[in-house]
Amino acid sequence: MERTLIIFKPDCMHRQLVGAILSRFESKGLRIAALKLQQTPLAQVEKHYAVHRERPFYKALIEFMTASPVIAGVLEGPQAIAVVRKMLGATNGMEAEPGTIRGDYGLSKQLNLVHASDSAETAKAEIALFFKPEEVLSYTRAADRWISE
Repeated sequence: MERTLIIFKPDCMHRQLVGAILSRFESKGLRIAALKLQQTPLAQVEKHYAVHRERPFYKALIEFMTASPVIAGVLEGPQAIAVVRKMLGATNGMEAEPGTIRGDYGLSKQLNLVHASDSAETAKAEIALFFKPEEVLSYTRAADRWISE
């Protein structure tokens, strides 16, 4: 079982797509292990995107991610990281395949709706940045045996 962080970004929130996109993750069989609405503090956003600090888009990214509330979540399931990233599609919505979340809802590279961890190591660090250990739950759903056995 693997976990990944997701963040429904400000564009997703303002376009009222959170429910539609979260539903797609659930329909795929992923389990919600944590979910919260937050106005992300500047320091947390800067730490989360520290790898991009030297890139020209960094300042705009920080301003974007602190412009409004976001929903942070943890999804859990077999190969959750790869599954979520494949479901999201290419970073640039204009290049994302139809049927992917960005392919169906996006037309921008920066306004790409949802962040998702890119590796197990990153997921562990990102989840720890956004959630206390006791906020992330593991549980069994009645349907789990019908999803991934």
